[in-house]
Amino acid sequence: MGTAVTPAAADGSIRAAQWHLDAMHAPEMWKVSTGQGVTVAVIDGGFKLDHPDLAGQFLPGQDFSGSPGGVGTYGDPHGTLMAGLIAGTGKANGGKGAYGLAPGVKILPLKINNGSVGSLVSADFLGQVGEAVNYAVDQGAKVISISQGMNSVTATQENVAKLNRILASARAKGSLVFAAAGNEAQSGNPIEYPGALPNVVGIGAIDHNGAVTSESSYGPQVALVAPGMDTIGACTTSSGYCKGHGTSDATALASASAALIWSAHPEWSPNQILRVLINTASRPNGGTVRTDDAGWGAVRPRIALTDPGDPGPANVSPLSADAAAPSAVPQPTASASAPASAVPVPLETPTDVAAGAPSAQPEAGKSSGSSSTLPIVAGVAAGLVLVAGVVFVVMRRRKPVAQPELVQVPPPSLPSYQSPVPPEDNPYAR
Repeated sequence: MGTAVTPAAADGSIRAAQWHLDAMHAPEMWKVSTGQGVTVAVIDGGFKLDHPDLAGQFLPGQDFSGSPGGVGTYGDPHGTLMAGLIAGTGKANGGKGAYGLAPGVKILPLKINNGSVGSLVSADFLGQVGEAVNYAVDQGAKVISISQGMNSVTATQENVAKLNRILASARAKGSLVFAAAGNEAQSGNPIEYPGALPNVVGIGAIDHNGAVTSESSYGPQVALVAPGMDTIGACTTSSGYCKGHGTSDATALASASAALIWSAHPEWSPNQILRVLINTASRPNGGTVRTDDAGWGAVRPRIALTDPGDPGPANVSPLSADAAAPSAVPQPTASASAPASAVPVPLETPTDVAAGAPSAQPEAGKSSGSSSTLPIVAGVAAGLVLVAGVVFVVMRRRKPVAQPELVQVPPPSLPSYQSPVPPEDNPYAR
């Protein structure tokens, strides 16, 4: 499928700790699609272009940040982690590195000033996002992943309206834009842009058990959810790996899910890709109604690849007011209170656990989709196995920080995956 199939060892590998890949049945999906032939644009604060797990995955990018150094410079691990969650190949450490959900795609790295480089986030944050979206569309990116956001308190109506026009044009020209809903559920739950705009697929986060995370912002802008807790991928630390959480991570995985489907159905429009994602999502309690915390449910690219159903009309958005139920979602408004009930959306039960593998310093009003990334520092004995002991660096991306906070964490260093619910009771496994 464009990416060499290399088995990942169950012991001493980063892949063994990537629980979300097993929950989503990634080894099974990779037999059908790895995302080959699809370009995913990642709009973020800079990228480590020479990471071993991302070697050969980056296309020539563009820097819209106005800061020196170019797209290959970064102030934190965030952008590299997002790229790694999408397109990591696991080639590092003798094939024991981290994999992305769609390792056959190519990443178009687009740098903006998200506050990780320089003293403050650019006042033209949304303007830079718009420039990056336009560039991505011109370069033929089918999927645009934005694990960033500016809340409605800070964003100006003029900038929001301009970006909205750009996003509408991007959809019309054949690109599908995903953006983080935000991590402000417990901080007033303000809506965030671009995640709350009509031509964007707003993404929330769920944990190992399929429950919406306590930080994941909620409201009618949430279309879908994806894993966003203890996700591990390539990043910029000395070990080369980070453990993160937040709707940023979920956005990257939702974007990768779309790429997997588009690779298998290149003739489909953005609306058809999104409709299939929605129609095959795991609904809360197996129902047919969307909720403000989980949207239409958890993305299930495995089901979308094996039983996509009718993709529907190419020119009608499943999120627009004129679309047929159950896909219509109202325009976002600020939520005054938490959802009446947060219903878990269980993850799939893995069938190939840890086995298969496929052939920063924001201003107060700015927040990104991922509230923190935890860089994993793990030495490699004989170039292959991880040593005990981990150093985590907490990058809190919603509040200004001068330097990362170092926290010692005792072994075991990486989480082990356990099936969160019995298979027979797990709607995500169907």
